[in-house]
Parts: sequence; C-alpha cells; structure tokens
Amino acid sequence: MDARDIIKRPVITERSTDLMAEKKYTFEVDVRANKTQVKDAIVEIFGVEVEKVNIMNYKGKFKRMGKFGGYTNKRRKAIVKLTADSKEIEFFEA
Repeated sequence: MDARDIIKRPVITERSTDLMAEKKYTFEVDVRANKTQVKDAIVEIFGVEVEKVNIMNYKGKFKRMGKFGGYTNKRRKAIVKLTADSKEIEFFEA
C-alpha cells in the first residue's frame, strides 16, 4: 500500500485538538494497516519523527432506512505521538 492509501484523513475534534499540545495527532487510517505501516506513512508524508502509534478499531453502527437495515462502515483510528525534538505537523495555515 502507498503511504497516501494508508492515511485517509486527520481527525479534527475538540479532544484531538487538545492532544496536539502533547504532540499527539489523530488520523483515520486504512482498516488493514498495522502500526508499522502507519508510522512509516507519517514519516514519509510529513517528514517527522514518530515515537509511538496507538490504534483503535470501531465497529459499524446499525442504521435503518424504513424497513431496510444495515451497518455503517467500520473505521480504524490511529493516535501518533511524535518525539520531543521532532517538528510539529501543521493542519491549519496561520
């Protein structure tokens, strides 16, 4: 898989924005990607040093549309912690 296929998008929420002060960044990643692939993709795309990666899996929710029922897509989220001497990732241009 290519690095841009592994990292889908950054997750921008109030909690993830608070974690950026601790050099922790949250991304939605491919459900088949492992921690090593996520780490290599972040290094390749942003040119930063990664200390550790935590990954969480989310099951799809059951939703109904009239008499039809189905599940939303399952997701995988990664929290990437950068090293202390690494530069920061800029999502918003000042």
